[in-house]
Amino acid sequence: MPIDRKALVAAQNPTVHTYDSASFLSVGNGNFTFSVDCTGLQTILPDKEGQTPLCTMSSWGMHDYPGKEEKHYERLRLRRYACATRTVGYMTDATDQEELFNDLRVNPHRFNLGRIGLYAEGCTPSEFLDRISGIEEQLDLYRGVITSRFFYQGSPVQVQTLCHPQFDQVSIRLASPLLREGRLKVLLAFPYASHTISGADYQQLQQHTSTLAAEGNGRYRIDRTLDQMHYVCQVQSEASAKLTEKSRHTFLLESESDVLEASIWFSPDATGWQAGSFEEAKTASEFWWKAFWEDGAFIDLSQSEDSRAAELQRRMILSRYLLAIQSSGDTPPAETGLTCNSWYGKFHLEMHLLHAAHFAVFGQPALLERSLSWYLKILPGAYERAKSQGYQGARWPKMTDPSGNDSPSAIGTLLCWQQPHPIFYGVLLKKTHPESPLLPAWATIIEATAAFMADYVVWDEEHQWYVLGSPVIPVQENHDPESTLNPTFELSYWRWALEEAIHFLEDAKIHVDPKLRHVVGHLAPLPQDGNVYLSQQNCPDTYGAFAYDHPSLLFSLGLLDGRDVDHRIMANSLDQVLKSWDLNALWGWDFPLMAMNAARLGRFDLAVDLLLMESEKNTYTPNGHNAQLPKPDLPLYLPGNGALLLALSLMAGGLGAGPLFPSKGWVVRSEGLRRFW
Repeated sequence: MPIDRKALVAAQNPTVHTYDSASFLSVGNGNFTFSVDCTGLQTILPDKEGQTPLCTMSSWGMHDYPGKEEKHYERLRLRRYACATRTVGYMTDATDQEELFNDLRVNPHRFNLGRIGLYAEGCTPSEFLDRISGIEEQLDLYRGVITSRFFYQGSPVQVQTLCHPQFDQVSIRLASPLLREGRLKVLLAFPYASHTISGADYQQLQQHTSTLAAEGNGRYRIDRTLDQMHYVCQVQSEASAKLTEKSRHTFLLESESDVLEASIWFSPDATGWQAGSFEEAKTASEFWWKAFWEDGAFIDLSQSEDSRAAELQRRMILSRYLLAIQSSGDTPPAETGLTCNSWYGKFHLEMHLLHAAHFAVFGQPALLERSLSWYLKILPGAYERAKSQGYQGARWPKMTDPSGNDSPSAIGTLLCWQQPHPIFYGVLLKKTHPESPLLPAWATIIEATAAFMADYVVWDEEHQWYVLGSPVIPVQENHDPESTLNPTFELSYWRWALEEAIHFLEDAKIHVDPKLRHVVGHLAPLPQDGNVYLSQQNCPDTYGAFAYDHPSLLFSLGLLDGRDVDHRIMANSLDQVLKSWDLNALWGWDFPLMAMNAARLGRFDLAVDLLLMESEKNTYTPNGHNAQLPKPDLPLYLPGNGALLLALSLMAGGLGAGPLFPSKGWVVRSEGLRRFW
């Protein structure tokens, strides 16, 4: 019997009855996201640390502070590290160059394109909240529409909010007698750009311009200039509606009827798409979201007797929605997507896999491929980065932006586990979507990635094998880079990726550099003490002083297939992590990856326990976000959502002998999962 997907999705529609930043809902299309409060718009901005801001953000909306547009990397002094027979410079030390170091980290930063909210004359946002009652807001996941109902001083108000699936456009329908009475209007307010969590600075009125022009038939255009950044906001409403300037950077849209429909479109280019009607956008949204839920894979846990199944189903469905609107764009996403700024809105390539790899196994590879094309664009810079450090091939950045530039960091520039990811993506597409139009061009990415990896390891003459590091900082970032040697996960990932690269190139009839085969055949074994795996070779106190942060020694069997893992030693390692680790120091994506490890070891009950473990950073808020409590700068964290979906795809799809779930209390049905694991 087919799964009733529509009913299961509808059962998880988030419903809001109060103003709560942990319940803010969003609409989006992967390149553009608009988040709202309980009024269906951005009426009441949060004013406390740790609250999710209300933002309108896009993949292209990046800004440089004046004078910071040109990136003077050549002026930055590099710290020199001894690495076997060579010395390599890294951007790790800010001493006596703090301003330049910080400028290169902060610029460019993502910014808030503008605020769209409700406005009542003489009423501040906090007073507006005091005057509303009867709040009933719901996100219809199957249609991509937020409907908000409430009373303002006793008068009914209804707002429908949605995003066009192809264009950076939010469309709204506002219905209330207060419109005709002139007591309620729609406010558009434009801030100056900021690198802070909100991406907005409403105090700097002189630093930017907002110029309104009426184009007739209900169409208005606002030209925005922030230093060297220019973009356009176009408003399309019915001919009788009127948009006027209230004050500098603030505009009011009003109607003489009880209903106001409007589409607000943002673009870095004045040409191209013209904002369409609300009904056109609504039809497009409903069509796209129906296809999203029906065409991809689906996992149904609803027939399970275990009381935790409903929560796991909720997390799964909401995670799929959130990642579709935040992590399926033309570039890799920031760790908080397009909801707000984390790390200035830049994106971290080691997290890209956790954001987006699930799209392929859930039967929607096109949503992954959109961002993979970006790697082809930045490949020349990756070649240059490797060359500047004395290596062959291409070295991918860690914390970056659409330009592909790396960002100075005491940690980030020494991380290397993002390097094999492009090989992972190629193998993932080849297995789940062999007809992918991206695959022919991806061979170049595979070659360049593998060439660097083979040159990055160092020959240990004494042991007659290749070693990894130093200097290197592993996934578990609490290790000294200059004393770290053979981090377990990275070493395993190197072996897996180089083996897979060889197979990929052979199948494509491309010559394989003999060095790749030699490195694969002579990589050092995973560090262990005979009973448990170590974080890295020089860390005998793995389960003591270093028992916090990511337990990455487990991920060689989980995210990877464990082809170089001793299952007995890995099982002991998992038990020791659970016994010794500070579980509140884990991050949101650690729990699903640990669950994948347990599932591969046949410990299905533990796998479910880990997915739903009560821990501060394994918190999933009412809107489905994985909050990293108590960190005020990470009220949401999309890698946790993506890792959850990867774990569920492994556990529900199984390894050829049925789902990797407990036999008692769980009924797992799935449709359309692509075989990768």
